[in-house]
Amino acid sequence: VVSIGKIFDLYAGQGITEKHSAAGNQAGMQKLAGLFNAAVADETVLFLLNLVDFDMLWGHRNDPQGMAAGLAEFDGWLAGFRGSWRPGDLIMITADHGNDPTTPSTDHSREYVPLLATLGPRTVGVDLGTRSCFADVGATLAEFFSLPALPAGTSFLSALRSGAAEGES
Repeated sequence: VVSIGKIFDLYAGQGITEKHSAAGNQAGMQKLAGLFNAAVADETVLFLLNLVDFDMLWGHRNDPQGMAAGLAEFDGWLAGFRGSWRPGDLIMITADHGNDPTTPSTDHSREYVPLLATLGPRTVGVDLGTRSCFADVGATLAEFFSLPALPAGTSFLSALRSGAAEGES
């Protein structure tokens, strides 16, 4: 389990094998890309990256223009990073909480968070719907890594796998 950025602190170091610092989104994205590309193809690694600027600089500061620019930068980076995904790699992009920079409050302001998940290098999406709880992410990771089922959450790995079978070779 490789942590990048604030992840080590968020988990109080529990379960983290390797810790990497990153000051800001751009440094985190660069660190992830480098570590991901250096990973051995048959090695089992879980990379966790926190892109703190979305929360700290734009969400809690009510800066929608900064958030939009950050999302555009992330989208551009993601398009390039996608080229390094290998068949069967599980990629999940989500947030630990919502933080809408357009609301009057600077607190966490959204009930739902985005969830994008794919088995790399996919080009066809599958609608995962609105999940009943965030524990679905953990349940999916447990199934992906062949770990015992967790007491909460429903894995969506089969939906990703069935989506991969539709329209892709």
